[in-house]
Amino acid sequence: MNPITTDQLLAAQAWRYATKQFDASKTIPAPVWQALEDSLVLSPSSYGLQPWQFFVVTNPDLRAKLRPHSWNQTQVTDASHLVVFAIPDKVDVPYMEKYVARIAEVRSVTIESLGFYRDMMMADVIAGPRQAWVNEWAARQVYIALGNFMTSAALVGVDTCPLEGIDPREYDAILDLPAKGFNTIVACAAGYRSADDKYATLPKVRFEKSDLVRHL
Repeated sequence: MNPITTDQLLAAQAWRYATKQFDASKTIPAPVWQALEDSLVLSPSSYGLQPWQFFVVTNPDLRAKLRPHSWNQTQVTDASHLVVFAIPDKVDVPYMEKYVARIAEVRSVTIESLGFYRDMMMADVIAGPRQAWVNEWAARQVYIALGNFMTSAALVGVDTCPLEGIDPREYDAILDLPAKGFNTIVACAAGYRSADDKYATLPKVRFEKSDLVRHL
């Protein structure tokens, strides 16, 4: 790969902000969106388990129904794309077995050769103390994917706004997610900022680096 420069990285981070007003007339080009979907798929997760599903909501009627359950935020309907980040209702033995089979397929190894890794995951996620809070653990993984998505978008000049101000259960009902085996955690709008969004030009407020980063 050809790495970007540190200046390019920091410029993208400084340019990014939680977009409050999107230009509804602008759509993310298909090749760019496909790359962003791929970045979601490539997001890291604990054990590589990927306990998530990304629902890309493009149907305007569905998005109109979601908006009242999103503090009536215009990003839900005006952004080019809306992604709903969800977790499976069960991270169980069949899910783990499916993942182990996928490793074997992609890496051209036998399932038997992955026995130690499989047993280690099972002992932690299924039989260990993590089992009691596995849904919370899965939700934490979703936020890794959300951050990765937003950074990837900034690097290709696409604006985003993470949306926690939503009613997950209403999202579930409108999108029929429980029937699909998933539950809403968070959403993210993506598109291009409106020229009228006053927040785009406000200075980014962060504590001093010395207040946040400590070297031990």
